[in-house]
Amino acid sequence: MVFYFKARPDAGDYTIYMGADKNENEELIKYGLPEDVWFHVDKVSSAHVYLRLKKGDSIDTISEGLLEDCAQLVKAHSIQGNKMNNVEVVYTPWSNLKKATSMDVGQVGFHNHRLVHVLTVEKRVNEILNRLNKTRVERRPDLKAEKDASNAAEKAERKMQLKDKKRREEMERVVKERQAEIRSYKGLMVAEKMTSNRQIASAGKSIQEMEDEFV
Repeated sequence: MVFYFKARPDAGDYTIYMGADKNENEELIKYGLPEDVWFHVDKVSSAHVYLRLKKGDSIDTISEGLLEDCAQLVKAHSIQGNKMNNVEVVYTPWSNLKKATSMDVGQVGFHNHRLVHVLTVEKRVNEILNRLNKTRVERRPDLKAEKDASNAAEKAERKMQLKDKKRREEMERVVKERQAEIRSYKGLMVAEKMTSNRQIASAGKSIQEMEDEFV
């Protein structure tokens, strides 16, 4: 079971989701998408909360309001963290999650600790949680199928981008060739004009010499 929530309206149309238990968390770790950001209460057990970003977004462009929604949700779903003030919440791109075979179910590490961000949640804010819970939807998604579809769409997009790149390169090549032809043609015209002027000048000199000889 996966729980889906809608973030605050003024943050945009963003979806926040989390697994119902550690086994579901394991599936979410395995089948996450590149645009997902993972949230967890630091150093204590908690739910795994994910924020799905939009194309073009990055972890550094997440608004404060959106971060607050995710942080409040993950704090509220931590038995220890929910009772504590000034709780630290860590978040990082899904692609930075590291899963080793020796780890327990639902446990993760990080490939690069420099990509892990930390924020502090001073206290539980029921107003935020009540708003989020009103949007909650429970689903049993086929996570593998969703990931396969996402990978296929990404592959098709890369293929289209490559096709567009080749088309632009071909157009640039044709334009450069035409520009080179024009420059060559202009150069030829100048050369022919210079030759013609020399011939006229040479002919004029010969006529003057003939006139001088006649006189």
